[in-house]
Amino acid sequence: MNATAQSRPVTLLADYRPYPFTLTETRLDVTLSPDATRVRAAIDMAAAPGCEGSDLVLDGGKGLDLHSVALNGAAIDPKHLRRDDETLTIAAAALPPGPFTLETEVVIDPAANTSCEGLYLSGGIFCTQCEAEGFRHITFYPDRPDVMTTFRVTMRGDLPVLLSNGNPIRQEPGLAEWHDPWPKPSYLFALVAGDLVAVPGRFTTRSGRDVALNVWVRPGDQDSAGFALDSLVKSMKWDEDVYGREYDLDVFNLVAVDDFNMGAMENKGLNIFNSKLVLASPETATDTDYERIEAVIAHEYFHNWTGNRITCRDWFQLCLKEGLTVYRDQQFTSDLRSAAVKRIEDVQTLRARQFREDQGPLAHPPRPDRYEEINNFYTATVYEKGAEVIGMLRLLVGDQGYARALDLYFDRHDGQAATIEDWLAVFQDATGRDLTQFKRWYTDAGTPILTMREDWQDGTLTLDFAQQTPPTPGQPDKPARVIPIAVGLIGPDGTETAPTRVLEMTETRQSFTFEGLAERPVVSALRGFSAPVILRRPMDDATRAFLLAHDSDPFARWEAGRELAMAALLRAATGAPPEDGALVEAMGRMLADEAADPALRALCLHLPGEEEIAARLASDRSEPEPDAIHAAREALARRLAVAHEALLADLYDRMAVEGPYRPDAPDAARRSLRLAVLGLLSRIDDGARAQALFDAAGNMTERMGALSVLVRLGRAEAALQAMAAEFGANRLVMDKWFSVQVMAAPPAQAVAIACDLAALPAFDWRNPNRYRALLGGLAANHAGFHAADGSGYRFYAEWLMRMDPANPQIAARMSTAFETWPRYDATRRGHALAALEAIAAMEGLSRNSREMVARMIAAGQSRSEG
Repeated sequence: MNATAQSRPVTLLADYRPYPFTLTETRLDVTLSPDATRVRAAIDMAAAPGCEGSDLVLDGGKGLDLHSVALNGAAIDPKHLRRDDETLTIAAAALPPGPFTLETEVVIDPAANTSCEGLYLSGGIFCTQCEAEGFRHITFYPDRPDVMTTFRVTMRGDLPVLLSNGNPIRQEPGLAEWHDPWPKPSYLFALVAGDLVAVPGRFTTRSGRDVALNVWVRPGDQDSAGFALDSLVKSMKWDEDVYGREYDLDVFNLVAVDDFNMGAMENKGLNIFNSKLVLASPETATDTDYERIEAVIAHEYFHNWTGNRITCRDWFQLCLKEGLTVYRDQQFTSDLRSAAVKRIEDVQTLRARQFREDQGPLAHPPRPDRYEEINNFYTATVYEKGAEVIGMLRLLVGDQGYARALDLYFDRHDGQAATIEDWLAVFQDATGRDLTQFKRWYTDAGTPILTMREDWQDGTLTLDFAQQTPPTPGQPDKPARVIPIAVGLIGPDGTETAPTRVLEMTETRQSFTFEGLAERPVVSALRGFSAPVILRRPMDDATRAFLLAHDSDPFARWEAGRELAMAALLRAATGAPPEDGALVEAMGRMLADEAADPALRALCLHLPGEEEIAARLASDRSEPEPDAIHAAREALARRLAVAHEALLADLYDRMAVEGPYRPDAPDAARRSLRLAVLGLLSRIDDGARAQALFDAAGNMTERMGALSVLVRLGRAEAALQAMAAEFGANRLVMDKWFSVQVMAAPPAQAVAIACDLAALPAFDWRNPNRYRALLGGLAANHAGFHAADGSGYRFYAEWLMRMDPANPQIAARMSTAFETWPRYDATRRGHALAALEAIAAMEGLSRNSREMVARMIAAGQSRSEG
């Protein structure tokens, strides 16, 4: 089922038409065999009102070996059948009047399926991935999200565990029957079979339903599944308490598999997870791993209502289910951990992934109006920006308005496939607010640039704002959007003189006034990151330092420190004196602030990343020089360490966590601050503390933190050998081992290290996690990937071309490392373009990669023409 270079017409939102048939039940009988799985499907259906006389078109890939097709038990005359690479069409003349049952039988080859889409094998375990269009590789079916029906599944096979969606009806050796009473689209179908063991639990819903919970893992992994089970229980309880949503089946199964293209999948009652997002122990998982597991398990569980009970009408509406569910999982983590720290981390992710997307050739609106390959639109714009749009909507209508609208959404659209228009309509109906202009956040691509200027006259402060969204592919001009701007005022003595006020900007230019002020305040703008915009305002280092010291809003405080560091780094990266005295002094005060959350202090200590600095330079129409950026960042880190050595050393010792490891927020915060301090101290102690910590660490968080430092210093050989000797058989730890060696490597050595690692027998590149570990690690090493001789581009392109025939989705998603290539100097652009053109010229290139690469090449051509 490997990809070929067949073309597919561009799919347009404007061309949407409802499916001309309605389905009432789907029955599958699956006999499992590694290379010859037999799938018998019986679908009860009828022509939709007004659609009588339509041909019946079913989706189905070339990998389906069709053995039979019948209507109401009678074979169809071959003259009424037409098949191409992607569909099976039954002529209207062959269809009986009224309801009928379509029966098909196909044979597929899961063992030969390396794409991790459809039905495939992962280490001997049968598993599925059907979102977005995987079900068509299992059987012929109307594989679209607006076709919803109930499923009954019979599974046969000589395997100890046979799982599917819904509730179990019959289970005996070699056979299992499952029934899902809730109508669902085919992308939510799931099947898992193999040698698995369950870590069981139970949950009683608030209405009294007793739910059996199971986390299924490979034998030997049971001791690493307890945290996942606990996270599931917390998620179920939270969704009841906060959104009033109960679980609706008698069983909830969660399965961990090693080969998975995504993080996890919300299949109804049978969530399938990448094992890295389930398995955790103090010896093998970091604090970040634990928090990520907790969040992703919540995310997939929350989809039960926002994605499953209410799904999306078509794939253009993907941000409806994903943006809302991301927002819900962000709320969940904020409630369980630190809301302030979570908000800052979410903004960092948005800026690193989605702002970069908006500023390049792959920019698209949260709801696009066209696509060639839908799998290329599982992006940060759909997920993270989609969540930001939900957050703005809640800010504008208020908490009570949001709650009323969500209740109406669930009541009105339960069991339906909805659209963005449906979503906005419930808010309009629940709150009376006109959201016509707000809708532009869904339909317009790009990140608005918001400029702010101040005018002070006789006790009145006027804030003048202007908004402008740069051109993006296919959208050169964009009208003004609704932008909520949260603003507070701080007096010269550091006390807040005006609490947070949300200014609602609706025009291209707009002014707001604050009257009756005794003295000119310092403005704290965009508090809580109230809108996903780029704020530009004249501000000197003294004002930034003042806000870092006194702002009561945690995000604004962190942002002030970030901008203070960025200003110094931009000067240094362009050859000017860094003038970082204000930053050094402000960081000293932050280090000494014992009242501040250790996790917040840790975030403030982390300097802006090299990619972030490059993006800022590019936005100022400067060509970033990766080596100069790297040198500037290293030099600033060393100056901070020298200036505050004693304070840092004391803090490092005091932040040590005593007692058994706990992944809770307070302990994780202390470890995060300790490791941030270690990163600075390592610039002046030659890695002595890092080596001592690596040798003594009793948890993976501190061990990986220390190892990263040692790799950066070129002193990690013994530590790497020790880790490989201890964890060589642990696939998840070894993913970390591969990644850290290229991600943290001195840039001049990164490509050579990547080449050496790729030659190791342990580099199983067909495994998505292992492939991402190495390739993603190199892409994250900014100066290494963008090496002036083009070696990073060539290495990366070679491995994309190797992966593409085996797993087009992974190749296409990883190709985004090239999306910023037009911003660099002519020499680097030449190397990057050559690498992209080599990929584009590859025989049999998948449509996934072809679409991505073509868009990136076109961006470079546009730049040259410009």
